[in-house]
Amino acid sequence: MSRPRIGAAAAIAQLDGWRIAEDHADAIAKTFRFADFNEAFGFMTRVALMADKLDHHPEWFNVYNRVEVLLTTHDADGVTELDVTLAKFMDSAA
Repeated sequence: MSRPRIGAAAAIAQLDGWRIAEDHADAIAKTFRFADFNEAFGFMTRVALMADKLDHHPEWFNVYNRVEVLLTTHDADGVTELDVTLAKFMDSAA
């Protein structure tokens, strides 16, 4: 089931610290920094549990205390409310 796109610009207008992703047609991105690897991994674990509940999974990359996140809804070819929901959860989990 395809979800309606809202677009990256509309999404970041609702979020704090997120940006339109470079090199992606319609995606949002954010870099999270933590005190150490354990905090970064704990954040990723909390987000993974929510992502499974939403059936919506981020593209992300982790090095030590940094987690880089890219959100887009692949079956909609762009950003949807699911991305905004997951982004808000990530902000609260951080």
